[in-house]
Amino acid sequence: MSRDRKETNRPDEVNLTADPKAVQEKRKHQKLSPGDMIYALEMAIACAISYWIITYCLAPLGNKANDLLGGMWAVVATVFVFRDTRAISLSAALARLAATCVSFALCFVYLLFFPFHPEGMAALIGVGTVVMMLLGRREDIVTTGITTAVVMVVAAMSPQDAWQQPLLRLVDTIVGIAIGIACMRIGSFLFVQKQAR
Repeated sequence: MSRDRKETNRPDEVNLTADPKAVQEKRKHQKLSPGDMIYALEMAIACAISYWIITYCLAPLGNKANDLLGGMWAVVATVFVFRDTRAISLSAALARLAATCVSFALCFVYLLFFPFHPEGMAALIGVGTVVMMLLGRREDIVTTGITTAVVMVVAAMSPQDAWQQPLLRLVDTIVGIAIGIACMRIGSFLFVQKQAR
């Protein structure tokens, strides 16, 4: 698998500290390995599982539109954490969870008292940016802003019980992260078992 191969420092690996244009050029001409194909298959399976859990297993909790949105949200979280190495995946999972939690808290409180308004969304994005700066997570500002924008726009499209949207998206994110990490661990375990034979 590509994530495991990268940890073994193969001689043909791309030097990430090199010139970014050279790195990009080298990656364009790299051929796909069997490990790359397995990695892609694992990601596809993880995304299908995330979507299925949200849209079918948790379907009784919401309406069809929420189920579809939730499935998409869980898939996005799965893709977000599906990285080349376990360490990077766990770091991405923490980043995604931190951004979602900050966005959840801000949107939830806002939507308990106010309906969607573009100025309110902009204010929440600004507040979220400051909160992430104070938490020392500047690299997660973009994810927090995107999450806030999506939650607020979805709340505008479903104004009845709009306050539920942040909670639903938090659940979707947690499911997507958990499935992504679990599938990566299972894939890594199977790869190590195969190598040990």
